[in-house]
Amino acid sequence: MNDLMSAGVHRLWKDYFVSRVGAFAGMTHLDVAGGTGDVAFRVLRALQRAERDAELDGQVLDAKTRGKVIVSDINPAMLREGMKRATTRGIAQNQLEWLEGNAEKLPVEDGSVDVYTIAFGLRNVTDTRAAIADAYRCLKPGGKYMILEFSRVENDVLRSVYDFYSFNIIPKLGEIVARDRGSYQYLVESIRKFPPQEELKSMMQGVGFRHVSYENLTGGMVAMHVGYKDQA
Repeated sequence: MNDLMSAGVHRLWKDYFVSRVGAFAGMTHLDVAGGTGDVAFRVLRALQRAERDAELDGQVLDAKTRGKVIVSDINPAMLREGMKRATTRGIAQNQLEWLEGNAEKLPVEDGSVDVYTIAFGLRNVTDTRAAIADAYRCLKPGGKYMILEFSRVENDVLRSVYDFYSFNIIPKLGEIVARDRGSYQYLVESIRKFPPQEELKSMMQGVGFRHVSYENLTGGMVAMHVGYKDQA
């Protein structure tokens, strides 16, 4: 779906998104609605680079002190696909964990996560505010929350072109390529119903996140929101 919706650009968006994570040795990273591993595998590579650099600087790391990436999804089939991809690509899974759970109430301990990411998944959650509040709960004091999601194109001309493409072309492509017009129609409609940039920022602030900011990518077709949990 993301390939058709973004003409393949979603890979660049995810690369940029992960580049802003700020991976560090020993961190616990939670990627939600990420069952296939697209974001988690990128984060794992960044974590492993950070830990190699830390070891070169003299830091001693072992199985207990190395970081980990937790991949969570509500759909067990997506998690199975992610595990299959990891095996196929030869990705060592000693620093990966797979967790089935609902983003509105994840089976994750309070204050246990350094960074929480959710890419192209928040719009599919039934209660957006509840999911944001649960992210706050999961994070350690000072922890970082990052959202990557389709958003509102700012330029009026570009928006009209994008809307035409979304409502007229995407469902037809879904019908032709995937033989599933309904799912692609839902995708377009879910994007339109999702809170625009400023509203999502306010929702994050409303549950307690501080220093909340967002960055528009590709003219606002996608936005990256970042917020931090208060220090203890």
